[in-house]
Amino acid sequence: MSWSTLLLALLLIADPQALRATSHPELGANYAAPAGVGHQLIGTRAPEWMVSEWLDGQTRTLASLRGKVLLVRWWTAPGCPYCAASAEGIDDLRRKYRGRGLEVIGMYHHKAPSPLTREHVASQARRLGFDFPVAIDADWKTLRHWWLDRQDRGWTSVTFVIDREGVIRQVHPGGAFFPGEPGFKALEEAIHAAL
Repeated sequence: MSWSTLLLALLLIADPQALRATSHPELGANYAAPAGVGHQLIGTRAPEWMVSEWLDGQTRTLASLRGKVLLVRWWTAPGCPYCAASAEGIDDLRRKYRGRGLEVIGMYHHKAPSPLTREHVASQARRLGFDFPVAIDADWKTLRHWWLDRQDRGWTSVTFVIDREGVIRQVHPGGAFFPGEPGFKALEEAIHAAL
């Protein structure tokens, strides 16, 4: 083992925050909203979503998914490094827990200066490796109802864990999460408990 590898290993043991910096240095230190933002939503029933369309053409309602544990992630692309950095974590959680009843739902909200098209959303979903159901929240109606109307949150790339009864069990208040950092761990713990 080289001295630089040993030094990095010791740094990571002494300072878990250092792992974040080495995993996605392009994001900087403020890659996610503070963990407590949105905590008042935990234990409340998630309202039905109102989306304009689904990429696969199959309409889903929150009620139709009752009985499954849901990971619902709002994302946008291109231009959202936090969404891109979270793609690996989303896929890890989906692969690990889908056989036990986890359903991942992507909610696309458009921020690009170009016009919103279905083709744009589909190409960005493919680029990020999203092979789970993706809805288009074209006018941000659901994002506003679930997240932004309640107070100024600062971040729109929010993630919710919803239990089998439709109750919110965890909120990642925006930005990136990925394996090895606290936001990812909190989401995984909530999924595991809900399953």
